[in-house]
Amino acid sequence: MTPRVTLAVAARVLTQIRRDHRTLAMLLVLPCLLISLLWWMFHDLPGNSFDRLGPGLLALFPFIVMFLVTSVTTLRERSGGTLERLLSMPMGKLDFLLGYALAFGLVATVQSVLAVAVSVGVLDLDIAGPVWLLTLVAVADAVLGTALGLFVSAFARTEFQAVQFMPALVIPQLLLCGLFVPRTALPDVLEAISNVLPLSYAVDAMSHLVVSSTTGEVWRDLAVVVAFVLAGLALGAATLRRRTA
Repeated sequence: MTPRVTLAVAARVLTQIRRDHRTLAMLLVLPCLLISLLWWMFHDLPGNSFDRLGPGLLALFPFIVMFLVTSVTTLRERSGGTLERLLSMPMGKLDFLLGYALAFGLVATVQSVLAVAVSVGVLDLDIAGPVWLLTLVAVADAVLGTALGLFVSAFARTEFQAVQFMPALVIPQLLLCGLFVPRTALPDVLEAISNVLPLSYAVDAMSHLVVSSTTGEVWRDLAVVVAFVLAGLALGAATLRRRTA
């Protein structure tokens, strides 16, 4: 891995994103709109449903959006022959993946800051923990979506196939992460499955920040999410192909 090459790849990706206004709007605006829509749905209902679901959505929406955009974008690079041309230069697979991860990580940071600002500052999401740590967890969740998107793109031949990985990898995590039913209330088999899914720890970290100002459990959950990010990038480097067969 060469830092200069990695940074050059990241700069190239950021330039592409800046020129693609639709993708940029999807990355930065869509999570805020979805969270606002959910707040509107629960606004006139009794209780604090948005305060209960809002933190989990701050973990879900950036994760889902980054997963979709990253997997499709990486596949497009390979199917168009761009990746093969890039790897013919003095650049390794890890340079390519880390460059993409760095670029989308920067976008994820902006995305998460906007989503947290809207949730806490505009929609009055009530949290007991520090807002900066809530933002950090949201950034880690978005980067997790990027890492998994880079990984699964190696197994798709078309953009449609890349999107098809969402029901297989994202929806089960959404259902078992504890957002709808507490994980401890799940059947034993489903709870065991939930315990090995990264999104479960992301939602746990967000939910803990709502009810408590202590941060020990949050840091443990965040460490698990970061471990999954690193594993996703390592597997992505091992499985990345130069072009679509």
